[in-house]
Amino acid sequence: MSFLQDLPAQARPREKLLARGPSALGDAELLALLLRTGLAGKNVLQLAQELLDTFGGIAGLLRTDIAALKAVKGLGGPAKRAELGAVLELARRALAEQLRERAVFDSPEAVAQYLQLHIGASPHEVFAVLFLDAQHRLIAMEELFRGTLTQTSVYPREVVLRALHHQAAAVVLAHNHPSGGVEPSRADEALTQTLKATLALVDVRVLDHVVVARGQSLSMAQRGLV
Repeated sequence: MSFLQDLPAQARPREKLLARGPSALGDAELLALLLRTGLAGKNVLQLAQELLDTFGGIAGLLRTDIAALKAVKGLGGPAKRAELGAVLELARRALAEQLRERAVFDSPEAVAQYLQLHIGASPHEVFAVLFLDAQHRLIAMEELFRGTLTQTSVYPREVVLRALHHQAAAVVLAHNHPSGGVEPSRADEALTQTLKATLALVDVRVLDHVVVARGQSLSMAQRGLV
């Protein structure tokens, strides 16, 4: 098993980080610091690069369900998966803090990244709602429904109850497409209009419905569908 200290001094990411700062390290080097050990015949930097190639870079790795890492040779132990899970949760919380401090549409990229980190890698279709205050800052996000999303599987009454619970002034609806692609279906459009009409009865605005997949997102509001 290859450890970081087994690498040549000039190739050790820890020493490079301390000498030149974290921005001097490449993605594989930063990931190698978390992994610490490689495999027989594969040093830790090679393992890190293989992970990045497999999952589509750092962003893809962060969006990956931690349970899926069990199948990766070299990540079978719980310690490494737990550390990667902690990094994922830190990324989610950092984005959540941004959205709580400013209106969601001040940083649409952060909204998309936040949703991708939460539901983009789910193997099931997930319907989530971002509940917003009067300044359109994030109060909370909740995953409300799982499975094939239609007007009959997403219950408007439950969405209304959760909006009232959070005393939300507005919401952003969101769901993922596990099969890839973010083009909204007719069912997505119909569901959006149903929820928009229902929430209007309690004076809660639907600002957007965001569709996410791995590395992709689409705003239905920008398409004129909300």
